[in-house]
Amino acid sequence: MSFSCGFVGLPNVGKSTLFNALSGGGAEAANFPFCTIEPNTGIVTVPDERMQVLSKLENSAKLIPSTLKFIDIAGLVKGASEGQGLGNQFLGHVRSVDAIAHVVRVFTDEDVVHVDGEIDPVNDIEVIMTELMLSDLDMLERKLEKSKKLMRSGDSEVKAELELATKFKEQLADGQRPEYNHDDPVETVIAGSLGLLTIKPAFICANVDEDNFGEFGKNEATQKLIAYGKEHNMEVIPVCAKLEEEMRQLDAEDAQMFMEDLGITETGLAQVIHTGYRLLKHITFFTVGPMECHAWTITEGTVAPQAAGKIHTDMCRGFIRMEVVGYADMLEYNGWNKAKTAGKLRIEGKDYIMQDGDVIHVRFNV
Repeated sequence: MSFSCGFVGLPNVGKSTLFNALSGGGAEAANFPFCTIEPNTGIVTVPDERMQVLSKLENSAKLIPSTLKFIDIAGLVKGASEGQGLGNQFLGHVRSVDAIAHVVRVFTDEDVVHVDGEIDPVNDIEVIMTELMLSDLDMLERKLEKSKKLMRSGDSEVKAELELATKFKEQLADGQRPEYNHDDPVETVIAGSLGLLTIKPAFICANVDEDNFGEFGKNEATQKLIAYGKEHNMEVIPVCAKLEEEMRQLDAEDAQMFMEDLGITETGLAQVIHTGYRLLKHITFFTVGPMECHAWTITEGTVAPQAAGKIHTDMCRGFIRMEVVGYADMLEYNGWNKAKTAGKLRIEGKDYIMQDGDVIHVRFNV
């Protein structure tokens, strides 16, 4: 599994419709709040054109792509942090995902009632973020109280946690998402241990009309949404659930023609995946042979033995070396053997840091 992405938003903004369109899931979608109560889960394959190329070069019998888990979470309402609506249950589901896709409503449909009575995507995301911030502030208050008591011991780790938690509390009180030094291993560990909702990687899915898909960013409402995303360090992705649903029913060739007619180069699914990969700093390496072409997802900075362990734990335990050919060299020299003959095969040891697109063969002994 590569990562899990939770769809979060107010009731009736199209979360379940979008979930079904992207994942092919069977989530119920209806015109009333809390249609979704228990989270719906859908597993989709991660599209990667490199797999098709590599499988042809090495005559692989089958392709095994990476996968992504979508989770459709019940709609949030004002007061969720105090238990309103599905309150604590909703917040608990949000804590379980790796990344958050904030779904806001841009489409107009008189048959689908907006919970606040009007279409205002910035207001939608502000309501969501306010509830997440209030929940995090409450958690930090309890954490700070505990840390202050433990500070009497003079523990340096407790002191560092107290300092960062205090910084996060001040940022949240100012209406900002918590920021910390991602290059500092101490701060990174502490930030991860706090379990804050607002610190999770997040982006905004703007559910738009089919007719206005190509006009996104050209009217006042969507311009304000894009500005909000920039201010809060969240990318905004326009997605039309109806278009995604229509494209899922077409074969690859017809879907490509359909996209060209619309003037789009990527499906909403591909945009969500690529955005999630960037946020979570994921990369892909490949194992390729006559039996199969397999894509594996790891995090940037992963060393060779850990990557080998993704294939099989014995490969990590008994790691000797890794033979590596970069994807670009596979493409340029028409496959593994010719790339090897051209001197493009590298022998890497235990300290090698994996690169996106590496095609590998692991030598190990247990």
